[in-house]
Amino acid sequence: MQIGQDSAETFWLNRRDARPSNSTGGLVVSYDVKLVDPETGKAVIVDRHTEGGTYAIGGVDEAELNITYNYSEHFHEALEPEKGLRWLYGKTGRETVERLRDAVIALGTVRDPDYWKSTPGNAGFALSILLRWAGMYPDAVWKGD
Repeated sequence: MQIGQDSAETFWLNRRDARPSNSTGGLVVSYDVKLVDPETGKAVIVDRHTEGGTYAIGGVDEAELNITYNYSEHFHEALEPEKGLRWLYGKTGRETVERLRDAVIALGTVRDPDYWKSTPGNAGFALSILLRWAGMYPDAVWKGD
């Protein structure tokens, strides 16, 4: 499935990662990943950050990251062929550290100036953030979408 035109603004959407929006009826084209306290269900607190596909002025201090679907091919290759990034969901930080570390090593973390570009480094950088949080909160649980 292609969205847009074949230009710098084009992004490719992996059909298996697309999901319908509950509010608009359109397609949602990003993952909303968070690491939550299993007792409260609330996102755990991390160092203030501004990374991801949405930007909160001044950053946020919760373990929540919006990641473009543009990176999905890299997540399917480096994390899990069928589920990709969604492989994390329902697992604890402890259960995911090793595979996240391996994926970050495989993909690298050198970012392209264009956040939306599907590069191994962009995908690896996003995973490096999740890896850091998983190490900080080994008993917290990944939630998404």
